[in-house]
Amino acid sequence: MPDHVIDTQYKPLSKSARDQIRRIVGPDHCSDSSEDLVLYAYDAMNRRFPPEMVAHPENARQVSAIVKLANREMFPVIPRGGGTGFTGGSLAVEGGVVLTTSRMNRIVEVDPDNMSAWVEPGVINGDLQKAVLEKDLFFPPDPSSMDFSTIGGNVAENAGGPRAVKYGVTRDYVMALEVVMPDGRIVRTGSEAIKSVTGYDLTRLLVGSEGTLGFITKILVRLLPRPEAVVTLLTAFPDVSTASRAVARIMASRIIPSTLEFMDRSAIDCVKGSISEELSKGASALLLVEVDGDELGAGRQAERLTEVCKRSGALYVKRAQTPEEREGLWKVRRSLSPAIMKIRPLKINEDVSVPRMKIPELIIGIEEIARQHDVMVVNFGHAGDGNVHVNILVDPDDKDERKRAEEAVKDLFQLTVDLGGSLTGEHGIGIAKAPYLGMEIDDNLIHVMRTIKRALDPNNVMNPSKTFDYRGNSG
Repeated sequence: MPDHVIDTQYKPLSKSARDQIRRIVGPDHCSDSSEDLVLYAYDAMNRRFPPEMVAHPENARQVSAIVKLANREMFPVIPRGGGTGFTGGSLAVEGGVVLTTSRMNRIVEVDPDNMSAWVEPGVINGDLQKAVLEKDLFFPPDPSSMDFSTIGGNVAENAGGPRAVKYGVTRDYVMALEVVMPDGRIVRTGSEAIKSVTGYDLTRLLVGSEGTLGFITKILVRLLPRPEAVVTLLTAFPDVSTASRAVARIMASRIIPSTLEFMDRSAIDCVKGSISEELSKGASALLLVEVDGDELGAGRQAERLTEVCKRSGALYVKRAQTPEEREGLWKVRRSLSPAIMKIRPLKINEDVSVPRMKIPELIIGIEEIARQHDVMVVNFGHAGDGNVHVNILVDPDDKDERKRAEEAVKDLFQLTVDLGGSLTGEHGIGIAKAPYLGMEIDDNLIHVMRTIKRALDPNNVMNPSKTFDYRGNSG
């Protein structure tokens, strides 16, 4: 165990504690059977940490009662939304009780006049998107997992998505929170007022804290007016450098696209069947560009960006003329993940982020790392904000390839930091990136973060052994 990690002595979950949890949530809403526990032993990271019990509370009061019990009995509490995370943030690394948000899944209120909505943490992102669109409103955060990830999980990880280049990330749309703190107290942070500077901004501290500082039980999100029109372009370039120059010129054109997605040669090869030969011929990079606004304005912006791309060296620009054509262009991007899984059954998905003009250096560096370690890599992501998803493809039964992939990940993170970037643009640290945290932030900052954690959670019961406290447990 690293010297800096607090050595909390957790106790196995006692029969008394199990009985009390059954009384709190009801016997039909918890389980400690091995068949049920295995369902909550994984997330998308694909490592196995079975909890001792799983419970499905329906409100803050029940969560609070279990958290207070955890402090008395010294067992960990692990918040869990959809279990879609890539970094192990919802895994029971130290055992304990997984608390899901599955019964806290109501859209409590959509307020069109104040353009906001109170939601419970178990609401699926895509369901909120559809609900507010019916009122001509718009919730911008759109992670690729939006059809099955929860708003609570999005808040805990400060999720982003393709629209982040124009609209920002989840943190920019959270106005207030109801939270069960690590000692069991229920607090409300933030305000329903747009402007509020009363006290410390605990809302922004809690967003992205990966469930280590509290269990979020209600969220007030900010909404925007629904854009009247969206125009989609798919552009092809002969190489990554030319595409990156186009990105820079797009961002300098005083038009901020609502999405600006990037795919390199390896990604194009994965989805050849979904792209016309005309568009993919000679292409080593694709940009999927969208602009939104009123009908006239969006059309004019698309025309200007088409010219920018052509002047930057685009081989081809395809503009969607109908909603069906737009969906067809997006199909290219969305079909990437399933296409990758056909090549290798396991992918290590890293979401590094660099200043966007450093993307060519990042891609060239990744290609060199892939050659050095003899691993297959597919790159795509959000070019507008420099957030590239680097997918290292692995045969899980090939131990030598797994080892080479792990070495490639370490080199990738070092390259990213050397380019002035960040280990994670939207997935969080969890346990997957915890061993590399010191590459990006120094000991003084880690000390400050740890001091905050210890002050709010002196017994270390709330989602322990994550980020700076990871003990290196095997799973």
